[in-house]
Amino acid sequence: MARRSRTPGRAAPYWLVLPAGLWLAAFFLVPLASMASLSLQSGDLVDGFEQTFRWQNYRDGLDVYGPVLGRSLGYGLAATLLCALLAYPAAYWIAFHGGRRRQWYLFLIVSPYFVSFVLRTIAWRQLLTDEGPLLGPLKDAGLLDAGFRVLDTSGAVIAGLAYNFLPFMVLPVYVALARVGRELPEAARDLYASRTQAFLRVVLPLSAPGVFAGVVLTFVPMSADYVNAEVLGGPGDTMIGSVVRAEYFDNSAYPAASALSFTLMAVLLLAVLGYARAFGARRVLGEP
Repeated sequence: MARRSRTPGRAAPYWLVLPAGLWLAAFFLVPLASMASLSLQSGDLVDGFEQTFRWQNYRDGLDVYGPVLGRSLGYGLAATLLCALLAYPAAYWIAFHGGRRRQWYLFLIVSPYFVSFVLRTIAWRQLLTDEGPLLGPLKDAGLLDAGFRVLDTSGAVIAGLAYNFLPFMVLPVYVALARVGRELPEAARDLYASRTQAFLRVVLPLSAPGVFAGVVLTFVPMSADYVNAEVLGGPGDTMIGSVVRAEYFDNSAYPAASALSFTLMAVLLLAVLGYARAFGARRVLGEP
């Protein structure tokens, strides 16, 4: 009787996770398996596609679009570093000096997300035009050369990526810093540590889980993004997301688009696993 009464209790966690598991299976695993099958097919939209296990689709994608993939990863890495440089001081100030207005400061950081992602990026394009409200007055005052431009450059794409994904870095870093509290740095100073030593030996290591999560949450979507490259970049700033979109919607090359998508997923997965191994994810997350 005791064993029977304990059985429902042991099964309860599995029943709780079942709805989410079914949802993921239906709307993630099944489409993923379908796309994996499509990536190995041959044919065209007119004659139809058939399963031929054509692994050459992957090689063709890397041969043709390898530089674009490398550019996407480079832009994602640069924008992630820029986000970290901007987000950590902001999160640190809010966590330790925000006081009762912390929630308002966090609200201000996430408030741009009440506007569509595409509209925010288009607004950046209007801001960065050659004679726009930012560069126009500087050129009229002679502070910038008449031919100076920011739009349609790699810098504009990286800046747009950092702007659009900055909250994904700020929020996890803030949560990690808020858990540290002000008591530990003060205790370190009571033990004759300087402000710099207290930060480097106490605050920074304890906030590492937030930095780790923020890097993952920003680098992965940034590398696969295509809106910023198409709106803010030029012909030489094409990212792999734009190529996948064009192959699928414009060229109807479904196997090629699927193969490129899986190639991007594999590269990002390897990059995140390598980052986790180098950063010591288990140690950072406090796991044994």
